[in-house]
Amino acid sequence: MSLNALSSNQTVTNKLKFGSSIVFAIIAISIVFSSVYTVEEGHVGIVKRFGEAKYQENPGLHFKLPFIDSVEPIEVRTRKNAEKMASSTKEQMPVTIAVSVNWTVDKNAALDLFRKYGGLVQFEQRILDPRFRSATKDTIPRYEAEQLIQDRALAIQGIEQRLIEEMESFPVVVDNIQIENIELPAKYIQSIEIKQTEKNLAAAEEHKLERQRLEALREVNTADAKAQGIIKVAEAEAKAIVLKGQAEATAIEAKAKALHNNPLIVSLTEAQNWDGKLPSTIMGEGSLPILDMRKN
Repeated sequence: MSLNALSSNQTVTNKLKFGSSIVFAIIAISIVFSSVYTVEEGHVGIVKRFGEAKYQENPGLHFKLPFIDSVEPIEVRTRKNAEKMASSTKEQMPVTIAVSVNWTVDKNAALDLFRKYGGLVQFEQRILDPRFRSATKDTIPRYEAEQLIQDRALAIQGIEQRLIEEMESFPVVVDNIQIENIELPAKYIQSIEIKQTEKNLAAAEEHKLERQRLEALREVNTADAKAQGIIKVAEAEAKAIVLKGQAEATAIEAKAKALHNNPLIVSLTEAQNWDGKLPSTIMGEGSLPILDMRKN
């Protein structure tokens, strides 16, 4: 064999070795990447082997058998299902109601749910949604239209209680129910508006009458207060007059007793009050009056 032939064979061999190395490297990398997986927060990973659900894993980095195991994520955060359906009220009035339910998968029972129902979508379609619609349609006819408008909480509580009972045997938790919207016939809405307007007018009139009653009562109280004030003033004046009269009578009585006990006080009083002039008489000036000199 010539030298050129040997060199050619060596080149071919080297190329085959290099190609094999690349193939083995690709296979090794594929095996590594196929054996590693992650589970996102808010989910659990259902590990399937040849299509059979084996176990579940929590969020994080995990390993599995390459090319044999596969992973199906199941969300365990709160999910929301909304429905818009036709129903009727207690008075047989047609109504279209939009409702929603928030629910959560039991994290520890996610594997069981997957084994029985094949995943969340299948569970919603087969189990949750039909029972949610049934609970809503069974509850709404218990209430009159006006009740539904004024107090949705009653209907929400009824739907929630019914659905919780229906879902008790399933690995989920019903968090809460919401009535998003209630659509009633236009004529009924108009009648409700008219009725409410009449109530508002009646309430306004009642308020007006009450205000007038209070104003009249205030005027009466004011007049009564004034009258009481006048009476009090009159009573005070009368009492003052009585007291003044009693004081004057007491003074007169005291003076009379003093005069009786001492007659000279009269003469003293006259002397004190005399202005030094003789009294005038019909006899003319310069005439002396006749004095009675008789003794008592």
